Amino acid sequence: MSGTWRPALSRSVMLRHDRVRGTDLLVLPERVVVLHGNAGSVLRLCDGERDVDGIVAELRARHPGAPVAEEVPDFLGRLREEGWLT
Repeated sequence: MSGTWRPALSRSVMLRHDRVRGTDLLVLPERVVVLHGNAGSVLRLCDGERDVDGIVAELRARHPGAPVAEEVPDFLGRLREEGWLT
């Protein structure tokens, strides 16, 4: 999965921050998904320009010692399977 795939939110998906709840949301047709932890910051890097390796590198620089190389590609893959990322 890493390397050539440059993830981006699908056309029908919007990333929003809910100030009242203090959390990020994925707004889909007829559905809202509440994101936990750093999921929103990961998805903000999914701009169609960076590949998965670039996203991991950026997160590794922001969060030294965090297991981003193990967790982020799996997370993005699950979102791709849901159809939320292209």
